[in-house]
Amino acid sequence: MSKIKICGLKSENDVKIVNKYGPDYVGFILAPSKRRVNYEVAKKLKALLNPSILAVGVFVNESLEVIGQYAEDKVIDVIQLHGDESLEMIKELKQQVSIPVIKAMRIKDEKQLKHLLPFIQEVTADYLLFDTYQEGLYGGSGKSFDWKLLEVVERSYFLAGGIGLHNIEEACKWKPFAIDVSSGVETNGVKDAIKVSELIQKYRAYEA
Repeated sequence: MSKIKICGLKSENDVKIVNKYGPDYVGFILAPSKRRVNYEVAKKLKALLNPSILAVGVFVNESLEVIGQYAEDKVIDVIQLHGDESLEMIKELKQQVSIPVIKAMRIKDEKQLKHLLPFIQEVTADYLLFDTYQEGLYGGSGKSFDWKLLEVVERSYFLAGGIGLHNIEEACKWKPFAIDVSSGVETNGVKDAIKVSELIQKYRAYEA
């Protein structure tokens, strides 16, 4: 059964929504983004979060020191690297922290995915995350890619990019470790309680 992650929490109201409907993970964007939160906000939101929901900190090309501080202070339960982090950097990070690490990759087409396969096989992250490639963006495109390309991937992964009520069931068919949703449960850039509720209900009905 796939797990579900609601990414891009920014406010206390966002936390109230996820506490009510209970996804497995939530994401705090700790990198340049319209959904970015700073350390103090992330710390406050984490304190309000139901302890059964794991908080993922999303970083883009951040230093080991900064990432390590979030982990050490228990502001996050999982690290997500959404930039151009190298095999060496991820290996070093894994030696420094005791919490899981997700490495995100943006998928453009079959040729580009084949180029990424050696990295996918070697990277020491606990999980992978596949998002949609869009030039100039590290994530949050709101668009999906051809999920059939992932048939060659033999590792556990989070599936992201343009997932919402219209395609959550299709996403589940690929049996990812987790499904990652952000803009698909928003209205005018704000988390929408009705959309979160409907998406999680639809997901659970499919997985039942």
